[in-house]
Amino acid sequence: MAQFEKIPQHVAIIMDGNGRWAKAHGKERVYGHIHGVESVRRVIKACPKYGIKYLTLYTFSTENWGRPTDEVNALMELMCSSIEGETPELCAQGVAVKILGDRSALSDKVNASIDYIESKTAGGQTLTLMLAFNYSSRSEILRAVRGIAQSVKDGELSIEEVSEQTISDNLYTAGIPDPDLMIRTSGECRLSNFLMWQCAYSELYFTDVLWPDFDEEALVEAIEVYNKRDRRFGLVKNEE
Repeated sequence: MAQFEKIPQHVAIIMDGNGRWAKAHGKERVYGHIHGVESVRRVIKACPKYGIKYLTLYTFSTENWGRPTDEVNALMELMCSSIEGETPELCAQGVAVKILGDRSALSDKVNASIDYIESKTAGGQTLTLMLAFNYSSRSEILRAVRGIAQSVKDGELSIEEVSEQTISDNLYTAGIPDPDLMIRTSGECRLSNFLMWQCAYSELYFTDVLWPDFDEEALVEAIEVYNKRDRRFGLVKNEE
């Protein structure tokens, strides 16, 4: 197993390319989503091997509601069935699951599944798995700002007390370290409204690998590139 000097504590992944993978195999898009679940399993198992403590996966964006109805319905069913099928194994692996996103637009069935997996895996200590589901970074930031504004209006907080940390504390990821490494599969090079506040200083890694083909080897390649990066957080090297 590869050994690394620098380990990204938190890895975030935009799982892209399921539809193109399915098309390449002469199948409908849903076929790609189903096979993408296997890649999720592989990455979850691999992360603890390399010391990764937090993994965030972009599973369904608010923009995805604009996809064909059949695909959206299939994704909702896949979410529920995956939760039912994967929860025992996640518990055995010590994985704690947290869902990030707006639950108000989700069906009672999906919300029940979310409540189930969060409660069943709450004691996990090996890896914290966050699934961004019905998630939008802009909406998340707007939600945080509105909450802070209400606190100011109610006299619970002064304007002078509002800081970057105040905003971070009001995001879905409150208490979770920001991603060190953000991976996007399928060759697309954009954030797509994903963790934009949290990824301000993340190292970005783009790979042509389609998500259903992403495996431990692909994850290791991303970590290898991460180890070659010089994270400055807006500063300069000492020799400069």
